[in-house]
Amino acid sequence: MPDTYDVVVLGSGAAGLTAALAAAVEGASVALFEKADLVGGTTALSGGTIWIPGNRPAREAGIEDSTERGLEYLLSLSNGMILEELAEALVQGGPRFVEFVEEHTELRFLLVGGYPDYHPEHPGGLPGGGRSIEVDLFSFAGLGDWSERIGGDVRRLLIREMPLGGGTGVLPAAVLAEREAAGLEGLGRALVGGLLKSCLDHGVHLETGRRAVRFVTADGAVTGVEFEDSAIVRAGAVVLATGGFEYDPALVRDFLRGPLTRPVGATSNTGDGLRMAMRIGAQLGNMREAWWSPVVRVPGVRRDGGPADLLSSRERALPGAIMVNRHGERFGNEAANYNALGGAFHRLDESRLDYRNVPAYLVFDQSTVDRFGVFGAAPGGEVPGWVRSAPTLEGLAEALGLPAGTLTATAERFNADARTGTDPDFARGASLFDRFPGGRLTDPASPFATLGPVETPPFYGAEVAISALGTKGGPRTDTDGRVLDVDGDVIGGLYAAGNVMASPSGMVYGGAGATLAVAGVWGLRAGRAAARDRGAQAGSPVTPGRSGS
Repeated sequence: MPDTYDVVVLGSGAAGLTAALAAAVEGASVALFEKADLVGGTTALSGGTIWIPGNRPAREAGIEDSTERGLEYLLSLSNGMILEELAEALVQGGPRFVEFVEEHTELRFLLVGGYPDYHPEHPGGLPGGGRSIEVDLFSFAGLGDWSERIGGDVRRLLIREMPLGGGTGVLPAAVLAEREAAGLEGLGRALVGGLLKSCLDHGVHLETGRRAVRFVTADGAVTGVEFEDSAIVRAGAVVLATGGFEYDPALVRDFLRGPLTRPVGATSNTGDGLRMAMRIGAQLGNMREAWWSPVVRVPGVRRDGGPADLLSSRERALPGAIMVNRHGERFGNEAANYNALGGAFHRLDESRLDYRNVPAYLVFDQSTVDRFGVFGAAPGGEVPGWVRSAPTLEGLAEALGLPAGTLTATAERFNADARTGTDPDFARGASLFDRFPGGRLTDPASPFATLGPVETPPFYGAEVAISALGTKGGPRTDTDGRVLDVDGDVIGGLYAAGNVMASPSGMVYGGAGATLAVAGVWGLRAGRAAARDRGAQAGSPVTPGRSGS
């Protein structure tokens, strides 16, 4: 292995793989180093959906949209935490990312039809969907030994074939056998597989099990990377794509706005890149925010040692289901998107000075199971054994350790309102997004797509923890991923993309796939800029914000 490259990339999720491929396409010699033993980071664990306003699949489907409308939407949700030039770069870069991937890999994007934005009633929102896309099934047959070195579980499905996307989640035996024979997979692993294959085809040197610990610098510019084993690799430019810091308790305590009790991203996300950037004076931004998500606690661990917990996006939004806190009270709109719902977990009880809604509990009845199915099962299918159950709400309260009187009173109040199609407490059902999960099997225009009484025994319950798909604060960059110092000047030779950087979306989660949009767009911008800037003398001035297209 050479000890000098034009561009070194740290991290192998969508951000890192895209950056490496972009730099290689520009003609740079590229090495990518991954701390974990498996490739793919949190991307490999994800559904692989990407949120891109004005994308090609939507345009071909006749959906009217534009990057200008996407920008209007993001800014309407900003609460003053978004830098407009970065948000503009994000939405403008989305269609370019799609074009780049389809030109330089075997991947092809498909529309996830009907998936609304997370806040579709806001200015610029798309209630009928059109911004969430996914890659088509990808064959791992051409990856050789690398096919066994990608994180996540094998899923031979598309989002559109899963319950949240309008499918059953169950493939006919013949279709499954055909996909197995061809090595076809979907979701996040397909995205990783396609990007990885193209990186290898373009000569990118890739190593796993290599943890970077600090930058090598000269005259204030980054000129290489030192690894945990003291080895040094020189580089004309380094792209940080090491993910967030959700698995480091100290960083979580010091930076995040509230509790994060069960991280579910890649276990390698311990803030290494953040610390490396801080050590050389990088400006930080958006540090309080994460891609918040409540998760249902499930026994067991994944291949990478992380928890086997499940996102509770669908079940909590179905008729016959509610969420309560440890006092047995509802505390928010259960059908809201997971990032927004994270705020309900962070409400501080000003008298007791504790987080009243941590932990929480998902409660649902047999009608939910029969009509919709839960946790991947078809309607009427079996409820997993780790879910608590009881013939009465009082019995379920005892099993979950909740006050029975409060839980039953909460259910009675909710049931009375739900029968009328209203939720005066938290406005559940007012947004089209609230009605989306249940509306796939009922009437999406009706509030009864999400509102239904919890009254049909037996009753079920499971603990819900506040989690995050990743943190979204870190070194502040310009529109092309160049890292800025505390004075706002470019740190020569250093770039960042994905969850390691200060997210251009602030506290906003625009729609399904917004995390991967930031990773892909900034991976492309940073990789191109790193390759194009590498001829400049170390430490020479670079103009922030120059287009990376």
